[in-house]
Amino acid sequence: MRFLAESGIRQFLDIGSGLPTQGNVHEIAHQVAPGARVVYVDVEPVVLTHGRALLAGTPEVTVIQGDARRIEEILDDAEVRRLIDFDRPVAVLMLAMLHFIGDGDDPHGIVARVREAMAPGSHLAVSHVTGDFDTDSRVRDAGAVYEKATYQITLRGRSDVARFFDGFELVEPGLTTLSLWRPDSDSGVPANAERQWCYAGVGRKVD
Repeated sequence: MRFLAESGIRQFLDIGSGLPTQGNVHEIAHQVAPGARVVYVDVEPVVLTHGRALLAGTPEVTVIQGDARRIEEILDDAEVRRLIDFDRPVAVLMLAMLHFIGDGDDPHGIVARVREAMAPGSHLAVSHVTGDFDTDSRVRDAGAVYEKATYQITLRGRSDVARFFDGFELVEPGLTTLSLWRPDSDSGVPANAERQWCYAGVGRKVD
C-alpha cells in the first residue's frame, strides 16, 4: 500500500478485503494522500456490517458486498462507480483471495476482465498460497482444513500465479515470496523466506 500510494495511486479497489483490522488500506493510503478513495469488497455480510460501522463519517471510503466470481457486478456497482474512476489509474488488490476461487470459476479470466477495465498506469497486487515449497505437506494439510468449508483453497504453482499478471509489467522485485517483496528494513527477512507458502507481486498496466 505504501508503494502504491507513493507511486501516485489515489483510488483503490480491495476485492476480498476481509474483516477490518489495524492498518487498513484506507488508513495507509491516507497517510500518504488524505483524499485517496477506497472501496472494500467482500462476499461475507459480516464484513459489510463491521466495515460500515468502522467507516461511518469517511465519505471517500466505502464497503460493498460482492463476489469476485461475479466480477461484472462489482465493476458496475453504483458505489464502486461513485468512488472509482476507471478512466484514471486505480490499484486493484486481490490479496489472499484468488486461491479461494477454483479453476472451474476461471480465476485468470476474472483477473483479465479486471485488467480490461483498468486504465494505463493502474496496478494489480496479488498474493496467493502455493505448495511449491511444501516438502513436509504442512501447507497441503492446512488447505485440507477448508475442504468442508464454504470456500476451498486451490494451491497454485509459480507459473499459474504469474499468469494473473498477463498484460501487466511486474514491478521490482517481480513475483516472489511474500516476505521478499520489498521487506521493511526494520523487521528484516525471516529464515527460509525464499521458500515461503505464499507468492506476492505487483504489476503495472502500461497500455
